[in-house]
Amino acid sequence: MMEKQTYYISVGEGSISRSKTANTYSFEIQATDEEIIRLRQLFDSAYVEDIRSFWRSHIPFLEYHHDHANDKYDARLQEAYRMIYELGDGEAKELIAQMGIIDGL
Repeated sequence: MMEKQTYYISVGEGSISRSKTANTYSFEIQATDEEIIRLRQLFDSAYVEDIRSFWRSHIPFLEYHHDHANDKYDARLQEAYRMIYELGDGEAKELIAQMGIIDGL
């Protein structure tokens, strides 16, 4: 079994750090290397969809509610928040629950 280590997460920046850097993190989690790889993949995927959504925003005849990239971006962030909730400390769980962004919490 892989040993869990402490990581500090900033969803807005898409950053994952092993050190507390000037309180720029939002959540503290305990995760294995595999879990961190998965979280990084979710952040990277969300970033790609965000760029696609940005380009879509410059096409006036394509309406926002038909923007599949935006839907994928939202889905990836929800997955990331769910993962952070599951791996997070009590403060992370409470904050994410209060945000109301994960269905079923």
